[in-house]
Amino acid sequence: MRTIGLLGAISIGIGGMVGGGIFAVLGEAVSLAHGATAVAFGIAGLVAILTAYAYAKLSVTYQSEGGTVTFIDKAFGDNILSGSVNLMLWLSYLVTISLYATAFASYGETFFAHKSIWLHHLLITIAIILPAVINLVSASFVSKSETVIVVIKVSLLILVIVAGASYVEPERMSPHNWGTPFSIVVAGMIIFVAYEGFELIANSAEDIKEPNKNLPRAFYASVIIVIVLYILISVITVGSVSEEALMKAKDYALAIAAEPALGHTGFVLVAFAALLSTFSAINATIYGNARLGYIIAKDGKLPRSLMDEEKSGVPFKGVLYTTLLSLFLANTINLTEIAIIGSAGFLLIFCIVNMSAYRLRKEINANKFVLIFSSFFAFFALSTLLYHTYSSNPRAVIIFMLFIIISVLFELIYGRYVRGQMFDRDYKN
Repeated sequence: MRTIGLLGAISIGIGGMVGGGIFAVLGEAVSLAHGATAVAFGIAGLVAILTAYAYAKLSVTYQSEGGTVTFIDKAFGDNILSGSVNLMLWLSYLVTISLYATAFASYGETFFAHKSIWLHHLLITIAIILPAVINLVSASFVSKSETVIVVIKVSLLILVIVAGASYVEPERMSPHNWGTPFSIVVAGMIIFVAYEGFELIANSAEDIKEPNKNLPRAFYASVIIVIVLYILISVITVGSVSEEALMKAKDYALAIAAEPALGHTGFVLVAFAALLSTFSAINATIYGNARLGYIIAKDGKLPRSLMDEEKSGVPFKGVLYTTLLSLFLANTINLTEIAIIGSAGFLLIFCIVNMSAYRLRKEINANKFVLIFSSFFAFFALSTLLYHTYSSNPRAVIIFMLFIIISVLFELIYGRYVRGQMFDRDYKN
């Protein structure tokens, strides 16, 4: 029975995007784009809206909780590419959990008089373990209140925009204060992870009322709303706060942006919104990634141990593996590297989704020229990000390439020797 209307579907998309990314990566954008931070968010938003076209078309034709996984399988079949991308998607969600946990720790530290590396790691650990426990005890605890959480955090962001509008100094955003064109594009790609989340609408396609009409509307509306929201937030941040102050508070730049208009109260409100947003996003992503692992394992592309499902409907081992790996990533990789790896991972996956839509263009009745352009644009964005990062932060590129290598090797080894033997055994039986 379909229970989600248009507003609910839009809420899923907005909630997925404004889950914690904007709180984590705003400072990263300013450090590269400077006065052109709003432009950088606009460029990243263009990649998102073009990819949303592919998702809208694919979701209407292939309505499945598998979402991205289903689309790639339909386009490329059961081979090394689809198997590797499935694992890459699972790993990319681990990175987003790490990003949200690091942002949670950065904003959480502002409530303490004395900061330390141990406090930072303690807050990261709490930010991951507590949602994991909630998932195991009652996965619906936060998900039932997701609409309320979306309203709270978006309302607080709108409050910052409205209150801070009169404090904006246009001179701070004039072209002579912009970064280079290349650095602006790179900034947009690093912060692209802030747009990750709209694809979650596809996973709910089977539950959305009037899907032929509401799915495309939900994708486009949620992405456009978030693009406008992010650009306005960027304008308020860069236009009302000195870059020196923003760089000093780089990891919690959005809270600083609320101070000119709302004082310390505004800082506390935004910090609270960041904690609420990142916590709910971690909770939802842990559950979603555990479910994703369950779905992929059910198709035989991950070990069947991930199919271990408790009576509560929670994939216990999936939650456990997701939690442990996220803890490792979040406590060993810094915020900049996490943002780069997360953005690169989703740019790669979205590029492949656009290519999938192109291969299936007749079945989904899509415009081939839009899909060619969106595939090229996503690939160009990924290439630009990796090229810049290799010269400035090679470790992030190495970790990202390791993710790809692990995904391919896993599919080669597991797919050929384990899954192949498993299916042969099932066939003989």
